Amino acid sequence: MNSSLRPQRLLPRLSSATSRTTSGTRPSFLDQRPGTCLLCQLRPQSTTRVPRIHQIQLPRRFSSTSASLNATTTDNNGTIQKIPDITNHYTIFPKTLPAGPPPSSPFHISVSDLRREFLQLQGTTHPDKYPPGPSKQQAEALSARINEAYRTLSDPLTRAQYLLREMHDIDVTAEDGAAHHALDPETLMEVMEVQETIEEVGAEPGAESTIAELKKQNEARVVDCVEKLANAFDTRDLESARQECVRLRFWYNIAQGLKEWEPGLTEIRLVH
Repeated sequence: MNSSLRPQRLLPRLSSATSRTTSGTRPSFLDQRPGTCLLCQLRPQSTTRVPRIHQIQLPRRFSSTSASLNATTTDNNGTIQKIPDITNHYTIFPKTLPAGPPPSSPFHISVSDLRREFLQLQGTTHPDKYPPGPSKQQAEALSARINEAYRTLSDPLTRAQYLLREMHDIDVTAEDGAAHHALDPETLMEVMEVQETIEEVGAEPGAESTIAELKKQNEARVVDCVEKLANAFDTRDLESARQECVRLRFWYNIAQGLKEWEPGLTEIRLVH
């Protein structure tokens, strides 16, 4: 197909639908909003649901970070000890992220260490540990807040979106993000080339091997993009961080399109 015609044919297919959550927006296939905590998901027999953080009267941020780690709440129904510092997502995990967000600490984090500390925190604040009452309500709020922070920091895209939005007031997931944070022309053409290839392969002989190769290529793009993103945050190059964050979001969407591909598929829709 003539490359000059591709933008006219493919650009309308790119949806401008956006969404926003407290932990930063991700593509719909990776949407991980705070709700039922991860521990509850591992126990199908449990029917306990953790309410979203905005439903609980617990402030997202304290005016001061002091004393919160040692704070305790006691009532007749139980006690929550060692409430974590919820100033931001990084302060919730002081063992894994003692220096705080970049550039004080690297953008890359140990997800295994983060998960270990997450499980320790949930073991202390999980709502199932407390009888009905104020302490249980506070535990529900804390558990949801910890869950939100873990989900956000454990993935490079949502971590980057969070850092840009909360630390630097750059919201690449805003409703008008397509206008203010557009994809650069070169990457846009590459995205459309891949989209067109996915659609044209259809049920052709060897289609599955073609898709497998596209997956491999896209995985390499994601790795490269994350490395550039990390370097940008570590050197406080916010413009480069913004650009790479936008690119990474599109590569995530391409990954989902490839994952959902099946023989005969003639169209994919990218949500950005």
